[in-house]
Amino acid sequence: MNISRKAILALIILLAAAPLAAQQRATRQTLEEYVDRYKSIAVEHMERYGIPASITMAQGILESDSGNSWLSLHSNNHFGIKCKRDWKGEKVYYDDDAKGECFRAYPSVEASYRDHAEFLDTQPRYDSLFAYAHDDYRSWARGLKAAGYATAPDYAQRLIRIIEENELYLLDRTDGLRLYASRHGGASDPETWFAEQSSVEQVAEAVTGGIDPDNYRVTINAHNGYNVYVNNGVHYVLAKENDTYEHIGKQFRLSARNLRKFNDVKRGDQPMTGEVVYIGRKKRRWEGNAQMHIAREGETVYAVSQSYAIRMRSIEKLNRISADTPLEKGQQIRIR
Repeated sequence: MNISRKAILALIILLAAAPLAAQQRATRQTLEEYVDRYKSIAVEHMERYGIPASITMAQGILESDSGNSWLSLHSNNHFGIKCKRDWKGEKVYYDDDAKGECFRAYPSVEASYRDHAEFLDTQPRYDSLFAYAHDDYRSWARGLKAAGYATAPDYAQRLIRIIEENELYLLDRTDGLRLYASRHGGASDPETWFAEQSSVEQVAEAVTGGIDPDNYRVTINAHNGYNVYVNNGVHYVLAKENDTYEHIGKQFRLSARNLRKFNDVKRGDQPMTGEVVYIGRKKRRWEGNAQMHIAREGETVYAVSQSYAIRMRSIEKLNRISADTPLEKGQQIRIR
């Protein structure tokens, strides 16, 4: 039998590569494992930024091939975010729409998730998405495509299909982690996640549902000298004497810009002593049973917004008023 040298060499290469290929297949992360590993981050970011957890997970799955793509393995980039002009971190070059494009590289997957949330939150072209409810994943998917997040013509349909086939929309609901875990198994305690990510010593369990901030406060954590409370499912602290958004943000690894956005205040404003400072994005509705708030004398739209952890823009829309509209004593204000 006459076998050429090239044929023999090719056979040797194939035999040598077979064990490596088998090992790669054996260690490939499944979609279910990927969701279980990162879903808590997605929910935490939904509460902080208002981005649906289902959208975050679907983008991570699609862009990183559930953490198995070359880009995600070599740079921890799970969302395909390119360098852009303002990127000052590590870089990696990869063939995408064009050859040798510059992509952001991260020290950890968690850093990639954080940058994804901040990227959507700070880029003006994505501002319109935050008008959608955090459980309206279909509008978010279409909005991402319309804003130019990806070039694939069916990008929105792909995200929606991933969300619906894997019931990721469960993560967008109240108590989403436990709800998802009840269907699919896995870790389900969001307070444990908050404690781990913030280096917070948990001192008591959080109450479920909304609480009336005028009746009592429930301390759920203590962190760097701040008691962390919860109202309407949103974490907050009380500002100390001479406190600033910059200082509070540093303690909770948040930018002052985001803190001001969470609390509906303008650039340059600072909190007064004892003032509520939300360290997560406020909700669009009150999640308790009350439908209306009865305005007190001298109360403002902003005060109502802070009392119930509802975004001021939502109060305006629900009641067809503006932020500077004077409220009359006894006036009924819709909060859901």
